Amino acid sequence: MPESGHTWQKAFKGEPIEAPHVRLWTRGRVEHPDAPLIADELFVAVLGSGAPVVEMTLSTAGARIRITAEGPDPLPLINSHGPGWSILTGLCSRAGLTTDERGLWGQLGGQSR
Repeated sequence: MPESGHTWQKAFKGEPIEAPHVRLWTRGRVEHPDAPLIADELFVAVLGSGAPVVEMTLSTAGARIRITAEGPDPLPLINSHGPGWSILTGLCSRAGLTTDERGLWGQLGGQSR
């Protein structure tokens, strides 16, 4: 039986003042206590690459939550695996770089690493 879920997307300006809005937007859609912090870390990593806009996506499927942040250009290595990477991998069951290398994602629930 397939798992049902929801997906939400929103573009945020590539400005630090948007970070609280990202956390609030995430908190309003998914109930996991770590989701807002993960969304913030992903947003900040893409923001650090100089992206003028950061596209945030929240997807649920059963007990899994996947949070993605993407910019318009491939991320430099420091932004894709910089200091926030430790926080991300510590909180998520899985995390990675998007296939087009323009963003990062983290997953809560589901299979462990």
